[in-house]
Amino acid sequence: MNHPTLKQLSLAIVLGMGAMQGAWAATSDDFVDAAAESGIAEVETGKLALQKSQSADIKKFAQQMVDEHSKANEELKGIATKLEITPPDEAALIDKAKKVILEWRDESFDKSYVNNQVDAHQKAVALFEKEANSSDKAELKAFAAKTLPHLQEHLKEAQALQSTHGK
Repeated sequence: MNHPTLKQLSLAIVLGMGAMQGAWAATSDDFVDAAAESGIAEVETGKLALQKSQSADIKKFAQQMVDEHSKANEELKGIATKLEITPPDEAALIDKAKKVILEWRDESFDKSYVNNQVDAHQKAVALFEKEANSSDKAELKAFAAKTLPHLQEHLKEAQALQSTHGK
């Protein structure tokens, strides 16, 4: 079987996760879509890291991503329902996330995962900063402002992991 190089794999992950993050939120619906896609991708890649990673610190981080992003996803779903915004279909997003990560090879998994986490969290921080500063929906603005410090902390943790496992 012809395996992709680590550079090709990293590029596919970055492009795939970027696509999953959707267009930067121009409307409340766009923010809900992008945040839901990003959150579900975090949960699914975290679950995969729990299975495939050989590193205790990566597994600890991955469990944190599963726990915290699952909680945030549920909160976002509740806010979206209240605002009569239909969140994206969760099953379709899970399938999309799995397709992006299907080709990760075991020997390069930890490196690919942490590099992806840095990129994904940089994008998520930018998305949530924008919503926290400019949303026209008080509920989404409050959710983004409340969630943003957690995402910033996740980014710092991912960058620390990247210094030992990535690049």
